[in-house]
Parts: sequence; C-alpha cells; structure tokens
Amino acid sequence: MSNKKQHARTRAQESSNAIERMYVTIRHLFNRGFYKPMGISGETLRQALLLLQPEIYGSISDEKAEIQGLLYVIDRLPQGIEECTFINLTSDEGYSNSHFKTIIPAKRRRNCYRIDNDQMNIEITRGRSEVYDILTHLTFLFIESHKISKRVLIDDKGKTTRDWIKLEKAVASKSKLTQEAREVAITHLANILGRTFNELVSVYEDFATQAQPDRLLHIVYWLGKLAIEELINNNKRTVTFSPVLRERIGHHIHGEIWADNIKEALVNNNLLERPIHVISANMHSVMNTLFTPTALKALVSKKDIFEVYETLSDNGNSELRNKVKKEALVKGMLYIKDTSGANIDVQIFDSSKIDVSKLDIPVDETNLKKNKPVILVMDYAFGEQAYETIDELLKPYKQKGKNTHLNIESVSIMGKAGILEGSKGDIMIPSAHIFEGTADNYPFKNELKIEDLQGQGVQVYEGAMITVLGTSLQNKDILKFFYNSTWNVIGLEMEGAHYQKAIQAASKVRGSIGENVKVRYAYYASDNPLETGATLASGGLGTSGVKPTYLITRTILKQILN
Repeated sequence: MSNKKQHARTRAQESSNAIERMYVTIRHLFNRGFYKPMGISGETLRQALLLLQPEIYGSISDEKAEIQGLLYVIDRLPQGIEECTFINLTSDEGYSNSHFKTIIPAKRRRNCYRIDNDQMNIEITRGRSEVYDILTHLTFLFIESHKISKRVLIDDKGKTTRDWIKLEKAVASKSKLTQEAREVAITHLANILGRTFNELVSVYEDFATQAQPDRLLHIVYWLGKLAIEELINNNKRTVTFSPVLRERIGHHIHGEIWADNIKEALVNNNLLERPIHVISANMHSVMNTLFTPTALKALVSKKDIFEVYETLSDNGNSELRNKVKKEALVKGMLYIKDTSGANIDVQIFDSSKIDVSKLDIPVDETNLKKNKPVILVMDYAFGEQAYETIDELLKPYKQKGKNTHLNIESVSIMGKAGILEGSKGDIMIPSAHIFEGTADNYPFKNELKIEDLQGQGVQVYEGAMITVLGTSLQNKDILKFFYNSTWNVIGLEMEGAHYQKAIQAASKVRGSIGENVKVRYAYYASDNPLETGATLASGGLGTSGVKPTYLITRTILKQILN
C-alpha cells in the first residue's frame, strides 16, 4: 500500500476517533451536570475539535480568526451570548410565562432567555442532537475567543495592545459610528483577527442587525474580554445542564405531547381512520403545489409554474403567499401550530375537499374519491428528534382504554443534505441510511427512483446516505473515505437513520402500522463539503433550492394522489 493512501486512511480514522471522543465526552459532561469549556473539563472537546478541523469551522486551528465559521455559529446561538460567562441549558421549565424576553437565534428554532448580564439560558426541547449542536458551537466560539486574547495581551498583568484599546473605545461609544470611525475600528479589528481590512468589510453587513449595525465589533470585543478575564483572573466561563433537562432528555416528553395533539385534531375532524400519508418537509411546498393553480390563476397562466414558485419564495412577496394560504385554509387545510415545545408545526390536507380537476399534476380521480387520503405534513425535525416524533406519531391513538391504529400508507421525507458528488441544488435519492460512528445501517425500498426526477434540468444521484451526529463535525478526510469506499455514499444529513429506525420499529417490530408501508426519501443539496468554499458556512441556497424542492414535492404528491 502506498504511503499516500496509508496517510489518507489514517487521517480519516483520526477524524472518526475525534468525533467518537466528542460524542462520548459530551454525554459524560451532560451527566456530570456542568463543565468549564476552557478549563480542564473542556480540554477533550477542544482537542477533538482542533484535531477534526471540521469544514464548517474553516481555519479553527490557524492563528488567524475564522470569520465565516463565526458567522455560521453566531446565527445559530442567541444574540448576546458572547457577553455571558454562564450558559445554562434547560428543559422547557416555564420561562415563556415570565418577564424574560424570548430570544430566538436567526437560523435555529430554539427559545433562549437572558437571565441577567452574565447568564444565558437555552431551552433544549429537541433531544440530544441539540445538545451536541450547541456544545460544538460553543467550543468553537471559545477557542476563537482565546485566539483573540492571545493577540491582544502584552503581559500576564492584563496590559493590552493599542488595537484593543481602540476597539474598546469604539464599542463603548454611545453615539452611532460614522463611516470614518467605523473604518478606523475595522482597521484595528483586522489586526486583532489577523485578517485583511477587505475581508472584514465584505462580511461586516452579514453580522449586523437593525439594533446593532456594528455587531461584529461588539462580538469580537466581548469574546476577547471574557477570554482575558479567564486568563488573567481565572474567571472561567461555565456551561451547566439543569437537573430537569438531565432527567427528561431521551424520554420523548415533547414528542408525545406533539403526536397526541395531532391525533386529537384528526379525531375532531373525523380523519383518524382514513388512509394517512405523512410527509416531513417545509411548511410551504406541499401547500403551494396544491393551491397555487387556483389561488394565483392569473399568474400561473402567464408564467412557468417553477417561476411562480420562485416568485412565492421571494421574501418580498408575502401578499402572494398569504393568498395561497387563505385558499388552502378555505379548502380544508388544518394548521396545527406547535405548542408542545417540539418546534414542529403541522399541516393536514383532506383530499376530499380539494378540487383535483384544478391541479396541474396528474391525479387518479376515481381512486381518490374512493379512498379519500389525508396528507399530513410535518415541519423538519432536528437530528435524533426525528426518531422521537415519528416513533410517537406512528403509535396507536389511546382513548378511554381503546387503541385505534392509524392507517398509515406512506411516510415521505424531503430534506436538505450535503452532497459529495455534484453541487448545490442537485437531488439525492437514498437507497440506505448509514448511521455515523456505528455499524447501524438501514437499507429500504425507496418508492422514489432516479427516473421519476430526471430530465427536469436538475442532476439526480442515487446511493447510500450517511446520517451524521452533527453537520458541524464533518471534515474532508472522513467524507472522502465514505465517498471512495464501498459504502457508495452520495451525501450526508442528520435525520434519515432516525426516521427509518422509527418506521421499521413501528411496522416490523411493534406492529403499530402495516408492514407494507411505503417510504420515500429525497434530499436536495444545500452544500458540497468536499468543495472548498461550498460548505454550509458559505451561505444559503438562494433560489437554486426552489426547483429541486418543488420537483421532489410534486413527485411525492403525484405518487400519493395516484
């Protein structure tokens, strides 16, 4: 075996071990109840993350600061977390009924509460995957903060560089910074971060919020300030896990309430015993596919349907979206806003109330009138939460000691995933899900085939998908290993194995649903982590995600309605 090949495999093995160490360490720290990320207790996590060098965190192991990774992480954590010495992970413990203002991160649905100047509480209602997600992000954040402190501290007495003093002055300024003052501050910031003036100017707006236009200065200052406190005064930042969270996690508390609410809505609308098709997707594509032709008749007659979907996806077109939603609600769509804490809203469509003659996809009307299927669309789950929610949803409905089995005919999963061959916007059709870090694999017969989606101007790939512990833990070496090995892996995502585990348990072990339940899985590519500059940290899909999303949605609906 050539040395090069030997080295590449060893690097993949090292990375794989690092992920496993992180996984085990997080569970240990969680059971312990608290830890200090930059102390001895957090050392294993830090070392593992630095060894791993995940793609999403870019230059985490370099001396210079990682800007895109910082933006990715800051968008997924509550605003103001950089100022907090104490971070407390809690269950849903009643803070929503208090005077504390709910803070929701820009890119993650989770409730957070600023308790005082020093403490941030983050509510965990979506299972262990959420704990892994937050702790890896915090580890990255604190590693970056120590890089800042090392660049600005002159001695161990706390004396700092001129750049730091100037940054401190800019952040402390009560008046709004002029363009000139801002550029002076960015010049000092560039020295502190080891980045160019140009690099910082290009991302400055991405960090800004309406209330805080100079948020990047603020974030870097507070990260550095707290790291200096740790080094000079040994005032270590601490992460704690509330006793209630430690007691509840893994017990499906939120998933059970969530599923019961849905089953009650089905009972109240006489839909429980009808054939049910579950779709895990977003909250717009199924609704738009079914009701755009009637709600936006004039627009549809002038434009290609995919152009209409793109128009609907544009943030400035809320009026058009409301028109479609109004039409859907009039024609029998039920909308269940989640109150269980699972953060998964649901839409229920009764096919007997839809005028199928107006649809622009082929429909077997005779079959539809006879069977009257019900389509239940659930918003995306997060990692392990996929098992919790589907497991609870597929259980029989209990009422007055009587069990009513749901007539589940199919479960369809549409999601975003990282692709290993191809690029953003392409489609992946999995033939199996492999659970990372274990030998667990879930092969299945996918009702969706390459030929169902080919020839529509989008590339389609078929093969195994790997279900990862967290997208923020992947690096090129591991992904290349999976891509080049006999596993024939085409992409990575966070929920597939969890969904399939729940479906197989319900149909083959528990007998809650029929053994011949149909499954459909399809993913559209949000990024290619093997391509430099094409990771999730490089930004969203924009309109390139519209066509694959609707192609998959239309294909799933075509199969259900025929």
